[in-house]
Amino acid sequence: MATLEGFRVRNYGVLKDVTLGRLWDKRKEDALTPMTAIIGKNGVGKSALFDAFGFLSEALKSNNVEEACNARGRGGFDKIRTQGTTDPIAFDIYYREHGNARPITYQIAISADEFGYPYVLRERLRQRRKGQSRGWPYSFLILDKGKGVAWKAEKEGIKFVEDSEDSDLLRLIINHSESEEKEEIEMDDNRKLGIATLGALKQHPRISAFRRFIEGWYLSYFIPDAARSLTLAGPQKQLNTQGDNLGNVVQFMQREHRHRFETILKKIAEKIPGINQIDTEETNDGRLLLKFNDKGFQDPFYAQQMSDGTLKLFAYLLMLENPTPPPFLCIEEPENGLYHKLLDILATEFREHATGTKGGSQVFVTTHQPYFVDALDPKEVWILEKREDGFSSIRRASEDPLVNNLVEEGLSLGGLWYSDYLDPR
Repeated sequence: MATLEGFRVRNYGVLKDVTLGRLWDKRKEDALTPMTAIIGKNGVGKSALFDAFGFLSEALKSNNVEEACNARGRGGFDKIRTQGTTDPIAFDIYYREHGNARPITYQIAISADEFGYPYVLRERLRQRRKGQSRGWPYSFLILDKGKGVAWKAEKEGIKFVEDSEDSDLLRLIINHSESEEKEEIEMDDNRKLGIATLGALKQHPRISAFRRFIEGWYLSYFIPDAARSLTLAGPQKQLNTQGDNLGNVVQFMQREHRHRFETILKKIAEKIPGINQIDTEETNDGRLLLKFNDKGFQDPFYAQQMSDGTLKLFAYLLMLENPTPPPFLCIEEPENGLYHKLLDILATEFREHATGTKGGSQVFVTTHQPYFVDALDPKEVWILEKREDGFSSIRRASEDPLVNNLVEEGLSLGGLWYSDYLDPR
């Protein structure tokens, strides 16, 4: 399973320059853990950080950075770029395709043209050569304003003069690499991502692998009212971002993975007393009803009658039992609508899914709830704060020796947060 080890975002709203985990030029830092939680006060940038992941995912899936700037009420490039700067919005992603793979770095910068329209200013993918432990990683995709080169395969024994942001040096690299099996690239639309176009071609396997990784990200914007809607019948493998196909996923699990679905029902029965069966019913006009059978009642309750918390907990547990889980699962404030004593249980479920041996997703959540944080380790928790200049900064809870010592003594991390031990001194 591919793993995100580090992430950097610059000039995205209040996120002037925020880094989590390990990057290609910060390899001594600890990588992101399988389970990561972001905590902090209101207005410090948790939603902006969550949205940064969403922006990247949507830019790739739509293959258009302008569409991503306008999606989900973002309001366009000028609204999401940090106020007071003319620098581009930039992202760095540091990931491994599997545990023993050499890490790959993806860098993208998005700016605005003379008319104010966003476009891809720079795009780069790089990876160290086999056996290389020092020096700059080898760049196998370099695009500058939609023009550049992509190397189809890495040939050993050829030395490269590595890159900088200087365009003259970029040309030197291209000329120096004539003996490589490379392809000249010129995008027909500079709003498109090179990894989206080249990632569809089998002669660029590393680019294809990275594209699949980002395309596989799942960001949950679950809305209980959406889950109550009546959809057309038909099994579907994965819950969509708002959860309005919940009944369709139940249909799929009942038909294709009954054992997994029975496991979910057992967990639901343990967490929410009274519910002993969940299934679907197709109406005469082909729509799908999701129904819950409650002990002591002969007639079922339909999704329209169930509480927000019940629907949300059921949806999350269903998501974790996905037979082909996404590599990266991102959830904003999963605690909303849930009874506080269920939060420790939910956090434990997320953590076991992320750290288990069955190849679960890497899980990333934002939360306001100390009860959720109680189930986590200091290395898994990041504290987002506002600096005096109004921009966000971030640090790991484990960076504070006092916090580590108190947790080792048996105090809960959520309790320390509630008692202000995680706040800046």
